[in-house]
Amino acid sequence: MTENGLTSGDFTAEEEPFALFERWLKDAETAEVNDPNAVALATVDETGLPNVRMVLLKGYDTAGFVFYTNFESRKGREILGQKKAAMCFHWKSLRRQVRIRGPVEPVTDAEADAYYASRPRGSRIGAWASKQSRPLESRFALEKAVAEYTAKYAIGEIPRPQYWSGFRIRPTSIEFWHDRPFRLHDRVLFERGAPDAPWGKARLYP
Repeated sequence: MTENGLTSGDFTAEEEPFALFERWLKDAETAEVNDPNAVALATVDETGLPNVRMVLLKGYDTAGFVFYTNFESRKGREILGQKKAAMCFHWKSLRRQVRIRGPVEPVTDAEADAYYASRPRGSRIGAWASKQSRPLESRFALEKAVAEYTAKYAIGEIPRPQYWSGFRIRPTSIEFWHDRPFRLHDRVLFERGAPDAPWGKARLYP
């Protein structure tokens, strides 16, 4: 990888997108001041109207890209209903972008339990106290719920709520974009017909 963009070495017959994404994310972990794993997540409702918000990527491998949420939230309901989503990473300091799209599946209970247990205690309490995306009558109501669950789970482990878990996007499309002068950007697209199919790849006009 060079500062000038995607080199021929990044686009060989042996290249696959997860290895390239790993290199770019490591670069972002060095260059980005805050949350290099922050990513815009797009979903659609039952009418096809999109919603987009920032989430944090919490894991990735050749199976896909993982994030966690309340399944009763708007994004949770939309993903469970449509079973598809898209992501966009933008690392401004590196002038790079990665776009990902594909079908979505829930992570296993074991994966969700392990990640939930790794969270700060306050975040685990928050998962119980917050009715995510639903109307909140006052800030006091939220603080009261936090206090109640803090008292309830004052001793011992805090169990994971059944409605709180993770999703994995199993990508069928991953596009790498690198800024170049005069808007002559580098774009490389990896695509496949299904999550378990071989990747095809092509350069795109900017």
